[in-house]
Amino acid sequence: MNDSIKKKVFMFAEQVADEQGVEIFDIELLGKGKLLLRVSIDREGGVTLDDCENFSRAFGALLDVEDIFPGRYNLEVSSPGIDRPLRSLQEFEKHKGKPARIVTAEKINNQNFFSGRISSVSGNFVKLLVNNQEIDIPFDKISKAKLEIEI
Repeated sequence: MNDSIKKKVFMFAEQVADEQGVEIFDIELLGKGKLLLRVSIDREGGVTLDDCENFSRAFGALLDVEDIFPGRYNLEVSSPGIDRPLRSLQEFEKHKGKPARIVTAEKINNQNFFSGRISSVSGNFVKLLVNNQEIDIPFDKISKAKLEIEI
């Protein structure tokens, strides 16, 4: 998939998202031949099935009119889910107080797997409350992080 097609897909997705009051969380272009275009949308308070359907109809129609894919494609639109990945300091800040699971590239306090509550974000550090102890995790050392489902 060439860069100009990717740029157009992102541009059209942002246009539809703005019109519908949602934000683009992630876009994936997968496959060769018949493509799979997977779009995750979000908004404050979460998205509904209707939000996903409306976005899918509008975005699919725009992609079909613009005819940017050389051949057939499938479009999937969903929310990032309640166990969504955390990819930026802003996302950690937005989900302060929620349980998260973090894997680090290097050991911190002799471990590289942490499960606790996001207590704050300060500078380039995510502070995670684990067993009533706050652990400072440098953001640039995080290799993977996601929210945990709270039951």
